[in-house]
Amino acid sequence: MHGLSKAAAAAHAEACRLVELSRELSEVEKQFVLDNFQESTVPEQGAAGAFFTPSALARAMTLHVVGTRVVDLGAGIGHLAFACRNLFDHRHNGEPVREFVCVEQNPELVRVGMKVVPEALWVCQDMFALAPRRFRFDTAIANPPYGHATRSGSGPGYTGRRFEYHVIALAARLARHGVFLIPQASTPFLRSEHDHFQANPHSAEYSNFVARTGINLTPSCGIDTSLYDRDWHHLPVRTEVALADFTDPTVLRAHPRPSVLPFPARTTLGLPHPNSSAQ
Repeated sequence: MHGLSKAAAAAHAEACRLVELSRELSEVEKQFVLDNFQESTVPEQGAAGAFFTPSALARAMTLHVVGTRVVDLGAGIGHLAFACRNLFDHRHNGEPVREFVCVEQNPELVRVGMKVVPEALWVCQDMFALAPRRFRFDTAIANPPYGHATRSGSGPGYTGRRFEYHVIALAARLARHGVFLIPQASTPFLRSEHDHFQANPHSAEYSNFVARTGINLTPSCGIDTSLYDRDWHHLPVRTEVALADFTDPTVLRAHPRPSVLPFPARTTLGLPHPNSSAQ
């Protein structure tokens, strides 16, 4: 495990052992896997610009998750979905349990994620190949790859190169609300590492994104992502939590959203057969 400390390598090995258990994991064990499974050990994850959201930051982001149907785009092993579960409110306030769809193209991460969030529907597929007519959701959540990371497709309307904008545009076809962790340079505001909100003299690329999609990004309730810098498994990029209201009639006006279809039963889609090798 090149680049990992002895302690991190040992914790990762223990996380892998837990994933291999035939029984369901306890809540403590699931959290251990989330905190200690190292994405750098999975081929192509670093090159793809994909890094796991720290658990504490994921929990902070859930303050803005609404409704009972949630899609996690580029889910990794399920940090955001795990944090979004409303188990306390279900047990003590009688609220309905949230339903999740986790979209992740790496079969190894899906295999781990199924142990961490077994109640979710896991779709092992490139998010840009996801049929927009399949589901409709209350909230889309994502910590997508950033910047000019390689992608196989595009979000509706946007023609630029920033991966995070393509994911947000894609989410607008799937959900009515979005919560995203994206680079500070891609937002029209500054909060992290600042005492209060400030306007970000945003680039022409953000203006182009808004003009082409009708999607405006707004700040969170005050989440300062710099407070979680030590929790990442790598040197963090300065980020912000950005929100989007996809119900605004100007959003994707030239790209009508599909009609509502039934939510599927819990299962797993797109995984290779257990006896076949991953491509």
